[in-house]
Amino acid sequence: MSTQDHVSDYRDYLERFSIDEVIARLDDHRDGKANAFESCCGRHLRAGRGEVLALVQEDTQGNVNTLTYAELEAESARLAGWLAERGLGVGDRIACMLPRSPQLLVAILATWRIGAVYQPLFTAFGPDAVDYRLGRADTKLVITDHANRFKFDGLSQCPPVLAVGGPSADHAEDLDWADALAHTPIEATPPRLGRDAPFLQMFTSGTVGKPKGVAVPLAAMPAFALYMELAVDLRDSDRFWNMADPGWAYGLYYAITGPLLLGVTTHFCEAGFSAEGALAFMKRHRITNFAAAPTAYRLMKASGLFDDAHQTLELRAASSAGEPLNTEVVTWVERSLGCPVMDHYGQTETGMTCNNHHALDHPKHVGAMGVPMPGYRLVILDAEYNELPPGQPGVLAVDIKNSPAHFFAGYTWQEKHPFAEGYYLTGDVVIRNEDGTFQFAGRDDDIITTAGYRVGPTDVENSVMTHAAVAESAAVGQPDEIRGEIIKSYVVLREGFEASDELADEIRQQVRERLSTHAFPRVIEFVDELPKTPSGKIQRFKLRADAVDKTEAPTQ
Repeated sequence: MSTQDHVSDYRDYLERFSIDEVIARLDDHRDGKANAFESCCGRHLRAGRGEVLALVQEDTQGNVNTLTYAELEAESARLAGWLAERGLGVGDRIACMLPRSPQLLVAILATWRIGAVYQPLFTAFGPDAVDYRLGRADTKLVITDHANRFKFDGLSQCPPVLAVGGPSADHAEDLDWADALAHTPIEATPPRLGRDAPFLQMFTSGTVGKPKGVAVPLAAMPAFALYMELAVDLRDSDRFWNMADPGWAYGLYYAITGPLLLGVTTHFCEAGFSAEGALAFMKRHRITNFAAAPTAYRLMKASGLFDDAHQTLELRAASSAGEPLNTEVVTWVERSLGCPVMDHYGQTETGMTCNNHHALDHPKHVGAMGVPMPGYRLVILDAEYNELPPGQPGVLAVDIKNSPAHFFAGYTWQEKHPFAEGYYLTGDVVIRNEDGTFQFAGRDDDIITTAGYRVGPTDVENSVMTHAAVAESAAVGQPDEIRGEIIKSYVVLREGFEASDELADEIRQQVRERLSTHAFPRVIEFVDELPKTPSGKIQRFKLRADAVDKTEAPTQ
């Protein structure tokens, strides 16, 4: 069957679309409630699909490990039994900092199985980022391995730790993963919860103050499944690889939850990204459907290794999310990888909402976000929350009442109120074209998008400020050919300190260790003062303009 046979007309699809039909497909109980384990695993066994591979994983040594849905059910039942015996259950936050491994998948499914809430921790997080998230969420258990265990030392509070590899000499009090996996399987059926009950506890980049909590409700599952079906065009026959890290929303929503909702096979590559490694992985596993951030495509293109890859690869579809793709990369993917690449737009809060859909026929423009996903009505608003006509830029918003797939009800601890007049405001400045497609025009805040990660400047600035030499700091995005943007910090020094390359390196390294290996300033410029408003607020827009003007190469 050709790709075209799978494509439906967008408008025809909208006319027959029913969110209730999607909900019914994802849950065979028909009781108006839900459970993420049941939707992502249990029902596939009841449908006789237990022997389908849920996961194909390749570790850093090149060993391939697999889990069928039946094996995933059995292993998660034992871990769930151990979790329940410790008194964990509905609503409890269980955090995990593990590489892309079978253990990660088992931990997530076991968490859902007892009605608890899975909390991802990105493996590149430093202690400051970890401490804030664990404290804010009142996390009850951390699951990690020996390689990441040190990141939980010296925290203001740390819940019990379940260690893959068992207790170590330095952490003799840790609980042993092997013991947990040897537990008697849980007998209790997975709790049926209201669709507004959370199953994921995310944190989004904070533009002002700390990252904000996003408790993703079970009502998000239909939207996740729709994205996989329509935008990604994920099929039973696909060998799917989403390169995104499951410590972040795109990887957790669409490399794990989405594929499991559809009952297909997802692939994990535990090794860090390299163009050579990516090409070899695609060949070895005969990947047919691929998703990644634009940075990955740019690095693949820059390597030169993929220029004739279409002759050996079996790619049918490619997807990109995080920031707009430019014409050069889109053309390169089609020519060198031998398949179309589609741009997709979304947020941690909403999941993907505006897409160039592989499985739907609609106008497609390079650099555009695409059309609203079925189940969403997207509009452009002016400053008074009036809907704007095509061609006029404004804030992209979700018309909540007319968006049955929309699930975001607000930040977990009410850190911000992003709603007005019945709309959810994304904070992104967008234009709607006459043909119904949407075009990205910028942001109305200071988020930095670097290598597909959205970074709020406040965390970076606060980490820079912890250095004894720093009096003030401001972080902005500086354009970068590979990463889209890199983080640039403007630093005002305290009296008695002198600007130097050595001092810049020291500051950079401190932020990298304390905050994150993806959210440190690659460029530091020492300045006498920062531009401010009369009330003392930093005018980052002036610094952004300055960073664009200065095209010096990154210092590392």
